Amino acid sequence: MKISASIYSDNKRPLKEVIEDLIDHKVDLLHVDCNDDVLVFEDIDKIREWTDTPIDLHIITETPEKYFDLLRKTPVEYLTFQYEQLKEGFAIPADITGKKGLAVITPTSVDVFENFPEMDFILIMATIPGQSGGVFDAHNFSKIRNFRNKFPGKAIHVDGGVNGEVSFILRNLGVRSSVSGSYLFKAPSIGHALMDLTTREMDSHYKIKDFMIPIGEAPTVLIEELSNENILKAIEQGNLGFCLVINREGKLEGLTSNADIRKGLLRNLSDFNAMSPEKLVNKTPVSLDEEMTVIEMMKVIRECKFQVTYLPVKDSVNRAKGIVTFVNLIKGEL
Repeated sequence: MKISASIYSDNKRPLKEVIEDLIDHKVDLLHVDCNDDVLVFEDIDKIREWTDTPIDLHIITETPEKYFDLLRKTPVEYLTFQYEQLKEGFAIPADITGKKGLAVITPTSVDVFENFPEMDFILIMATIPGQSGGVFDAHNFSKIRNFRNKFPGKAIHVDGGVNGEVSFILRNLGVRSSVSGSYLFKAPSIGHALMDLTTREMDSHYKIKDFMIPIGEAPTVLIEELSNENILKAIEQGNLGFCLVINREGKLEGLTSNADIRKGLLRNLSDFNAMSPEKLVNKTPVSLDEEMTVIEMMKVIRECKFQVTYLPVKDSVNRAKGIVTFVNLIKGEL
């Protein structure tokens, strides 16, 4: 996941000093907030003289057309307009270059993105826009999942409340870029904060139930209807390489995966029809409790003697509540 450093979050130092510090620590993008102020482009021109690091420009305005000529003269690599201020029929002219995005605040549904097929990414504002140091609203975890399901070819950027713990969750959800401001500049050093944002987990404030894939979206098969065909269909439709096995009361009975099927086929090479679906089910999988924190989840993973790519989630009475999958940790770094 790329880190986009919000350059105006440090108002105690000259802009050039801030930019040089960020460049020395190899931030991926320079995030520039433009709250309907064309003078921002004077700063962008200066930044262009100091570095070729990509600029991530977020414009909040009811009159976007007044920025078009400025953008033609001074192109940026990432350009985002705030949806809630835009009028119906808004479109960015085709001759304006760079990746184009639509920013939405937490209450706004990601469904509005359907009206902007030319956009490359969505920017989810996870706190109140313009409020530095705000707390990430956990509702946005489900918004991210929802957007990924509806617009799988589009990238997701996030702005607001991103600390070390939230960064880990966002990488796990496949977020492409996150904006960081106060967290970067209030740390002992920018380098220290960047390490937390990209590699470490921090003190936990969110629980697994805040960001897991809920059971309604997870691939499942009823144990009362267990068959080789139903297992294969659930895994194929879920597109995750496994499915949960539950009973009609929702209790977790186990899981079965591509690996379990492969082992079953190897055991029955002479007669595939003899492969018993019951023997394809791992009835004692490592699982997580929905009330666990990120730190507690990481401890479970460290204790596993095998590579973990997904884990079922249950509640205190063994009801299946969802899954956590880690495949996006790799994709999010691309």
